[in-house]
Amino acid sequence: FPMPTYIEMPKLSDTMTEGTLVTWLKKEGDTVSMDEAIAEVETDKATMEMQSFEEGILHKIYVQEGSAVPLGAKLAMVLEEGEDPPADADTPPPLESADLPASGEEAPAEKAATPEAGSPSPAESPFELAEESADGERIKASPLAKKIARDSGVDLSSVAGTGPGGRIVKADVLSASTSSGSGGGPVFSRTRPTPAKREDQRVPLTGMRRVISERLLESKTTIPHFYLHIEIDAAPLMTARKQINAETEKAGGNKFTVNDFVLMAAVKAAVDVPAVNASFDGDAVIEYGDVNLAVAVAVDQGLVTPVIREAQNLGFDEISAAMKELAGKARNKKLTPDEMQGGTMTISNLGAYGIDFFDAIINPPQALILAVGSILKKPVVNDADEIVPGLRLNIGLSGDHRVVDGAVGAEYLAALRKYLEAPLLLLL
Repeated sequence: FPMPTYIEMPKLSDTMTEGTLVTWLKKEGDTVSMDEAIAEVETDKATMEMQSFEEGILHKIYVQEGSAVPLGAKLAMVLEEGEDPPADADTPPPLESADLPASGEEAPAEKAATPEAGSPSPAESPFELAEESADGERIKASPLAKKIARDSGVDLSSVAGTGPGGRIVKADVLSASTSSGSGGGPVFSRTRPTPAKREDQRVPLTGMRRVISERLLESKTTIPHFYLHIEIDAAPLMTARKQINAETEKAGGNKFTVNDFVLMAAVKAAVDVPAVNASFDGDAVIEYGDVNLAVAVAVDQGLVTPVIREAQNLGFDEISAAMKELAGKARNKKLTPDEMQGGTMTISNLGAYGIDFFDAIINPPQALILAVGSILKKPVVNDADEIVPGLRLNIGLSGDHRVVDGAVGAEYLAALRKYLEAPLLLLL
């Protein structure tokens, strides 16, 4: 006899423990095919399309848009053509113990069949058990948030939830733990914002925004940043770009951007100075053989950093094509998990936004990030001591001082300058 199959919440990133069902692309009664996009899911890194691993008729949707659910949770039921639904088709099966993540990951649900807990009421979410405060008020919290609260001695009734529907999530408990000094970690003072007025708007953090805040706080409080800055003569670069694009345009080929030149130069400089392409690993430094170049791309809900893998093996046109493809995927929510992990250094370019110069925060566990500004037309002094019009590009380096010393960072920027001021070297 045919058996119903279920669409489950997949693991769409290496650090994902739950996902938010943002939008269903199919509705009940629709036909679904293998590998067809059926929903948009927000992970801890990005919002992306989720493909179906089943085919048939989408009979029942269990998770509504905007709901956050753990890995392995049943999202919908799929039946074969002409198959009758089971009697319990309206109720999603509970998560089995085999579905639970390994130690250190978020447990999707806590078993209800304990003498103390009894069974969850039908009104409660099938993915979590609600707890009660001392005054009997219902507290909604993710399983991992509960575990961290127990381990660090945080009272969940005193924690404000920022998850969907006011649900307490990991970041809320960690914030409460560090602000109160519990848990043995570093203590940070937490100044509350000015209370919101009626006309003010409180915007809950998305999963991506929560992860960005966690990782940047981790970066600035645990990584000893140092900063170096250079101003590059961009006139040769702009001349070369104009000439190359004029030729490629005739042939209907690729049009190169300033960012393409910067990416290629960054990779070649990392090959010349491999010590910057590294990560701190406790009692050692890992120097990577491949330059996996992560590039910051702004999307609707924040920032993603897709990775150009083994960039040292790619030519100029290949780097440019890879960047265009990844940026397009990022903006259309089609990045795969593999395309968002494994970076060894990062480039952040705000030149298109009119930013002349800035310092970027390191993307952990990497040890270096470049901050690229816009190209400015300004008066400069030439070799004949004459003041003439010039084009200048400011680039900042943020380095992890546990891995990269100032002299090594300066050596890297010197190599970067060499390639950008003699751009024909990028074509060799």
